[in-house]
Amino acid sequence: MSALTKLTLKGALDGLAAKDFTSVELTQAHIDAVEAARGLNAYILETPEKALEMAAASDARRAKGEAGVLDGAPLGVKDLFCTKGVRTTACSKILENFVPGYESTVTSNLWRDGAVMLGKLNLDQFAMGSSNETSYFGPVTNPWRGKGSNKALTPGGSSGGSAAAVAADLCLGATATDTGGSIRQPAAFTGTVGIKPTYGRCSRWGVVAFASSLDQAGPIAKTVEDAALLLNSMSGHDEKDSTSLDIAVPDFTQFVGKSVKGLRIGVPKEYRVDGMPAEIEKLWQDGIAWLKDAGCEIVEISLPHTKYALPAYYIVAPAEASSNLARYDGMRFGLREDGANLTEIYENTRASGFGDEVKRRILIGTYVLSAGYYDAYYLKALKVRRRIAEDFDNAWTKVDAILTPTAPSAAFGLGENSNDPIAMYLNDVFTVTTNLAGLPGLSLPAGLDANGLPLGLQIIGKPLDEGTVFSVAGAIEKAAGFTAKADKWW
Repeated sequence: MSALTKLTLKGALDGLAAKDFTSVELTQAHIDAVEAARGLNAYILETPEKALEMAAASDARRAKGEAGVLDGAPLGVKDLFCTKGVRTTACSKILENFVPGYESTVTSNLWRDGAVMLGKLNLDQFAMGSSNETSYFGPVTNPWRGKGSNKALTPGGSSGGSAAAVAADLCLGATATDTGGSIRQPAAFTGTVGIKPTYGRCSRWGVVAFASSLDQAGPIAKTVEDAALLLNSMSGHDEKDSTSLDIAVPDFTQFVGKSVKGLRIGVPKEYRVDGMPAEIEKLWQDGIAWLKDAGCEIVEISLPHTKYALPAYYIVAPAEASSNLARYDGMRFGLREDGANLTEIYENTRASGFGDEVKRRILIGTYVLSAGYYDAYYLKALKVRRRIAEDFDNAWTKVDAILTPTAPSAAFGLGENSNDPIAMYLNDVFTVTTNLAGLPGLSLPAGLDANGLPLGLQIIGKPLDEGTVFSVAGAIEKAAGFTAKADKWW
């Protein structure tokens, strides 16, 4: 039965349709795999009874000819998505025992289409982190290891549990969120595919908020086609989210495998950063060559404000976080610590309930929004954000999509950067621009470094043009022929 967990999402759905196996069999195989892989700490809550109940219902629907597009497929859910009656913590102490009475729109869409929930996946606390080490439930270990090494590596963050679970065949796909690279960087570190769609493509309703103008849900999957399948279900207009776009969702799978001949692909010169490993540069050049061979025209472009993206992001995101996280006050839900008066209850609850990285970002955010510094920091960062968006607007007059590396390195060791917040923040150097501009960005595995660890390439697209992103990604996936998997040690 373990062979069932090796299937892609598309392969599993085809097998279910052909009656090669049932959803209960498929789900049980994944439940067994999850139990055997607890050492990775990818899941912080397993829901096997619920999964088998959903799988049995799926088999009943299929027998009646009423199967949905994802019917019977076992998925993992990042613990930032509220799940009705199932604990949702954002991997924080302050929400350690929170059980929502409602379902997020994205997960509602997946269950509507017949998907099965295996459990809740680990993440950086409140999605704040690039290595999944800030989780209240402990770090996730990347299933990949360097050649001849037993060193535990990060799966990236914040969606580290989602990426590790997909890479280790502990689900057929997973929900994730991306505020500054939290889908794409973990995908690059684990040899998986992850897409952050256009801002507003997926509803944020029922997703625990970090930075509301940057957060966007998306899938992590084993292949480009699987990512397209999941995004089809996750997307759509939602009246409960005022930033949700009221626009039709195309069938993204129709773009995978489509010819890219004649497309103009931009290569931004500003993405050649100091100290970037030669292996990342070589991978980038390989990607350029593959697209040339597929008939694309390569165009060097300039995104001049790129160098200001990280500082702007680390002003805007903490500012929004400090506002969003003000709701955790010990009064209405979540943790409450005792105190002599209301102020002391607030102070004690937040001091105990938030981790160090979350406190750091709340303090930064509160500082840049304070009366004396609002103009100097926050307003200036918003102006820079506008310039970054304009850089992309100018680029779209010359190119159809942009190709860059996803991350400046392969996965690093757990604990390596945890005492250096700046080094940790630099992991997002290639990804934050798309969040600031609200653009779709996809990471896919395209090669291995000298230590045998996966490296990713990123495709950035025009607003709402995920279709072209999927076409270009499909062309690279085909040319790269990446089939490597982590050797099982867990």
